[in-house]
Amino acid sequence: MKKLGLFFLALTSQFFFAQATRFVYQVSMKPDSTNRNNIKTENAYLDITPEKSVFYAENRLKRDSIMGKARQTGSFNFDRSQMQSLRTNLDFLIEKDYKTGKKLYNARILRDQYSYEEDRQMDWKILPEIATIGEYKTQKAQTDFAGRTWSAWFTTEVSFQDGPYKFSGLPGLIVKVEDAKGDYSFDLKETKKIAEMQDFNQRGNLVKVKRKDFEKQEAQFRKDPAAFVQAAMGARGGSGISAPQSRGSMRSPDPNQRRQMETRMAEEQKKNNNPIELK
Repeated sequence: MKKLGLFFLALTSQFFFAQATRFVYQVSMKPDSTNRNNIKTENAYLDITPEKSVFYAENRLKRDSIMGKARQTGSFNFDRSQMQSLRTNLDFLIEKDYKTGKKLYNARILRDQYSYEEDRQMDWKILPEIATIGEYKTQKAQTDFAGRTWSAWFTTEVSFQDGPYKFSGLPGLIVKVEDAKGDYSFDLKETKKIAEMQDFNQRGNLVKVKRKDFEKQEAQFRKDPAAFVQAAMGARGGSGISAPQSRGSMRSPDPNQRRQMETRMAEEQKKNNNPIELK
């Protein structure tokens, strides 16, 4: 009987270890600096195991689930309006490897997937201010990162030294973090166990680059989406990322559809002029 009890204890321990912890953050953003009353709000997940964490938008998970089922069945007759409603302002993945300390940022420009390793450290100044946020006792810290001054509230009641987006490096979990201008904030709303960490199947070409090179590509796209699309459709092979690495992945759409797409992207970029990273 004792051996049986030890067996179930070991089995339970293995199952618990295999589980991941999901921290649900509410993210508030002001992506348009010319219309600061336009506040976008959506949820994002920070999934953590003892080895690593992944941060991504809730809508990304929902969209991927719909597309995954469509590929399995071969039927893509899903509700297009539903897919539109699941678009996200957080269209990226951030992976943190606890063993190596590396942070990988993954994002898509058109149909190509880009990945770079974050090369900037966060130098935190821990302040004496204490506050209770939700169920946690927290302490304040500040850092300057990517052109913004950030204030974070962390708790030592949770052992993970991590947080939303690229934020980490404090002696506990970041419960809340916001920039000094009030443009972006991340607020922990829920914690729960999940069976396993989500495995995202990255589709399209994966281009591994330096951070500065990715930022150049992104800046070109923001400046002139139409020209970027034309370059992507004309790109064939090559090395580095002096041109979009589409390798034929972009099909030439109908001229009217292309004009509509270019107009839509240009309008979106005009309203997306206040990115989370300013430099």
